[in-house]
Amino acid sequence: MTRIYNFGAGPATLPRPVLEKARDELVEWRDSGMSVMEMSHRGREFLEIAAHAEAGLRSLLGIPEGYKVLFLQGGASLQFAMVPINLLRGRAGADYLDTGQWSRKAIQEARKFCEVNVAASGEAGRYTDIPDPRSWRLRRDAAYVHYTPNETIGGVEFGFIPETHGVPLVADMSSTILSRPLDVGRFGLIYAGAQKNIGPSGLTVVIVREDLLGAPLSGTPTLLDYAVHAHNDSMYNTPPTYPIYIAGLVFDWLQSRGGLAGIAAVNERKAARVYATIAESGGFYACPVAASCRSWMNIPFTLQDARLDPPFLQEAKEAGLLQLKGHRSVGGMRASLYNAMPEEGVEALVVFMRDFARRHG
Repeated sequence: MTRIYNFGAGPATLPRPVLEKARDELVEWRDSGMSVMEMSHRGREFLEIAAHAEAGLRSLLGIPEGYKVLFLQGGASLQFAMVPINLLRGRAGADYLDTGQWSRKAIQEARKFCEVNVAASGEAGRYTDIPDPRSWRLRRDAAYVHYTPNETIGGVEFGFIPETHGVPLVADMSSTILSRPLDVGRFGLIYAGAQKNIGPSGLTVVIVREDLLGAPLSGTPTLLDYAVHAHNDSMYNTPPTYPIYIAGLVFDWLQSRGGLAGIAAVNERKAARVYATIAESGGFYACPVAASCRSWMNIPFTLQDARLDPPFLQEAKEAGLLQLKGHRSVGGMRASLYNAMPEEGVEALVVFMRDFARRHG
């Protein structure tokens, strides 16, 4: 079997050792006589799997005491609603930083539940930069401050954690979580869809400070109440059992790579290789994002002549480099370099990019 290099933004590539272990345990997990997919979520075997996954995540991120880890469903998009439903806690509104398509979607959903103050926006610059923090209009009485540390589509990434002066900070970390060390204690709540750096689609991880639980909006459906999931160890209803199992294997793999400090060094090298190739192309390739906030995880770039886009994608496919087409809203190309993308894949990409530019420039 020949595996390609998958540069898709999500569902994304998974570590080969994880896939191989899952393959070996697919029909029977250890000596249980059944697959993980067949287990009761309340049975001893799966409870062991879930506990192992949570312990792995807590260890990798150094999650402090006083935080709950929830394994939920619905993707990050459901969290756009669950956050205001649970965190308004009697306040009228919340602050949001608008830095791209995913933060805009969060803002649109939050407006159904509260007054949204857009404290800063990158719209005027076509979402290619992070607004200067000195220009932000944060409110002391906001219920929380929400931001998207890495915009998957636009490739804009915060190189710092915003200062909110005691207001709970909420982050959609779907496309950057586990890519480097993180001070979880700076946040009130972190959420992330799994299908980029954690595991397969169907699982959403929420890390929430315990003092923010227990006061949802009146009439909140049971399954949208964080406290319900926290009090039931994410087992109030059937969770996404197989994605939780795979996530646990991914956490083990990350530990074997030196934890988040180890994978951060790799990720920085990978991104630097692609950005250098763009810069050295003499204008054949261009990245629209300001150099100060370029993402390690998602690198958008354009070709100097858009008519070359179809042959670029076709020749890349023939070279075993897939899912490089940019999001339909921005066009061009996008290379997603999540944790599981090996350095060999990045090297194959830059060699191809240089050769394509030489032949078509």
